[in-house]
Amino acid sequence: MIRAFVLLLLVAGPAVAEGTSGLKRLTLRTDLLGWEAVGRVELGRDNFCTGALIATNLVLTAAHCVYAPGGQRREVSELQFRAGLRDGAAIAERDIARIVAHPAYKPGNPPDWNNVRHDVALLELDAPIPAGVASPFRTDPPVPAGGRVSVVSFAAGREDALSRQRTCGVLGEDAGLMAFDCDVFFGSSGAPVFYQNQGPPRIVSIVSSGSRRPEGTVSFGMELPSLVRELKHALRTGRGVWPGAGSGQPLLRRGADT
Repeated sequence: MIRAFVLLLLVAGPAVAEGTSGLKRLTLRTDLLGWEAVGRVELGRDNFCTGALIATNLVLTAAHCVYAPGGQRREVSELQFRAGLRDGAAIAERDIARIVAHPAYKPGNPPDWNNVRHDVALLELDAPIPAGVASPFRTDPPVPAGGRVSVVSFAAGREDALSRQRTCGVLGEDAGLMAFDCDVFFGSSGAPVFYQNQGPPRIVSIVSSGSRRPEGTVSFGMELPSLVRELKHALRTGRGVWPGAGSGQPLLRRGADT
């Protein structure tokens, strides 16, 4: 069971997996082609996570990014999305209009299996980013154990530009959880995990947490499709969304979440 696997890895640390590639910094504009919709989610002045567009006005990221360390909801004014950021320049920048985190995520709780599998949030932008500027990604069902994926992320020590790990592996998946041997670190929370077989890359998970040791890194994420559907429905109805009704913020427009 991957639930026991998660606990074991958090305590004992990961084993080295074969077939992973190193990180490539996406420095040039040509390096960013196809990855413009991945960006840095600014959390006030000093903190950040990674996020990705799944619609022209919706950013997918980790739920724990939208809560302060004490478990309080962050104000929308604290957050900003900077698509394709590299060395201070972004493809597009938007403020956040509304936030919704999955209701089963418990802020302030440790990263146990139940919190990891619900560690998902959507950020509604104050204005769409045209698909011609940054084309949103589709979310897909999980990849089975042994599958090959890739990760595009920011992290501490490489916060100025996106880095891509072209190849890493799925170590296991069970009960809505996924484990990877991808190279992530602080700031990679919310980073999209991509699968690409034919056609454009699709997001099959996002990074929730991980264990980084000298012998290797293991990261943990969740299955996305049902969670994303629930969060989009919450945005349409306003349930669990902040700021709430009466704040002057419009509900999600139909057609914007395709």
